Amino acid sequence: MLLATGITVVGYVPDAGHKRLIELCHADAGMRAVVLSTEEEGIGLAAGAWLGGQRSALLMQSSGVGNCINALGLVRECRVPLPMIVTMRGEFGEFNPWQVPMGQATAGVLEAMGVIVHRVATRAEVAPRVAAAMRLAFASYAAVAVLVSQQVIGIKSFQEQASR
Repeated sequence: MLLATGITVVGYVPDAGHKRLIELCHADAGMRAVVLSTEEEGIGLAAGAWLGGQRSALLMQSSGVGNCINALGLVRECRVPLPMIVTMRGEFGEFNPWQVPMGQATAGVLEAMGVIVHRVATRAEVAPRVAAAMRLAFASYAAVAVLVSQQVIGIKSFQEQASR
């Protein structure tokens, strides 16, 4: 689906919620998947890709949104299209209390920085919402985030984490 919207560069910090999408990006010869040290680097990657004539997307977990706040100012002021797919933590059945504050603040923080936010609560909504966000981002030169609920990606548990 990303290639169908012209995305050829994807930046990400490794995340279990995006695991399958990351694998698909790496497997596709038409896609360049770039592992980031911090989500904020993804903003620079997206700006550079856009200036170089390519479209990119940023994959991150809700806890990484806080790392991007200052860099989102660049996207807004320079009108760089930035579609983001954000897997949510800190909501439905969260086991890690450190994920709760940013998970609860993610939508509000993004909106405060001028990002258009779409929420996804079911698997059936993911593809159409992401496609719509891609169109909106590139048609309006804006940042658009699709927040994918923990109900869609699955709930992690202490037992699951301990066995890894």
